[in-house]
Amino acid sequence: MKLVVAVKLLPNLEQGESLLRTLRDVNAAANALSELAQGEMRRSRGDLQRAHYRLVKSMGLSAQPALHVIRKVADAYTTRSANLNAGNYGPRCGTRYKRVETTPIRFRATAAHAYDDRCLSWQMDAHTVSIWTVNGRVKGIAFSGSATHLDMLRRYRHGESDLVYRDGSWYLYATCEISESERREPNSWMGVDLGLANVATTSTGYRVRGRGLRRHRERQRRLRGKLQSKGTKSSKRLLKRRRWKDARYANDLNHQISKRIVVEAERTGNGIGLEDLTGIRERVRLRKPQRTALHSWGFRQLARFIQYKARRAGIPVVFVDARDTSRTCHRCGFADKKNRLNQSEFCCRSCGFVEHADVNASRNIAARAAAVWERGAQSTVPDPI
Repeated sequence: MKLVVAVKLLPNLEQGESLLRTLRDVNAAANALSELAQGEMRRSRGDLQRAHYRLVKSMGLSAQPALHVIRKVADAYTTRSANLNAGNYGPRCGTRYKRVETTPIRFRATAAHAYDDRCLSWQMDAHTVSIWTVNGRVKGIAFSGSATHLDMLRRYRHGESDLVYRDGSWYLYATCEISESERREPNSWMGVDLGLANVATTSTGYRVRGRGLRRHRERQRRLRGKLQSKGTKSSKRLLKRRRWKDARYANDLNHQISKRIVVEAERTGNGIGLEDLTGIRERVRLRKPQRTALHSWGFRQLARFIQYKARRAGIPVVFVDARDTSRTCHRCGFADKKNRLNQSEFCCRSCGFVEHADVNASRNIAARAAAVWERGAQSTVPDPI
């Protein structure tokens, strides 16, 4: 199983200038190659390497960085082609589809660049890295990170690392290959219902209420509005510093929730059933105040966190169809829209069963997960990267 570990680089002024120039040069080379790929209709890695390897290398790049630029461009066109074929840019006859199809892909001047072990070496004891730049090999760049991440890097690092420049800071995102625990047969199943009023509700009774989260986000939104309305240099600097605050908050909370759910499943010997929420934003209809919460909260991220933590613990995870889980009676199986009286109350119009609506939905998810497991069906949701 692959996990990505982030560490922060602490370069001095000279080292930072070399890194910044390197990113600008490799992305300029990628943009030049992208123009050729679009004009000549050469999109595969092999075709680009045979036709333009020497040209890319002549732009001041060494052999391995030149190959990484070629792969970066080829992968970008492969991804765009997949999005076009999936209809993400509209129908083939549409204006947007044609514009995207005929426009060369552009890379930001400071977009991330991949390094392999030939261009980047780690000195874990000294907490430094040696990295290739267009100014030559730069040694002794210090890095820092949490004790857990550094231990993971030391034991499991395998493969490439991405150099990232964001908001004036430098990061390395390293890939770690971690062996999974042997997946065991579950005693039973624990369903997890995800929502807005309650972020997560399990069939065993654990519930994370969303009121505090909504209030926090509303306070942050009002603060952003005030700073944006001022328009001064100091307010813009403060906005820039706070731009990732919501993302970090949501990321941390999702980690806490997923850890609690996986620990509970491990303690009870249960498997975990989750809703497949693919396309939920397009399917549901909500009042205007609820749309912001739906579109801003990372339900997909929470599911991925639960999934990879469960895989490390050897706990099976099954994704099930989310339709009518909140309208179906867990006891008798009767499904009706009127069964759900309001957000929190569920009362079956057939058998009279009364339960908290989210708990009832989580029990339906658990039952569906058990049925899927019995049939031997596999989840269609891709593994986390």
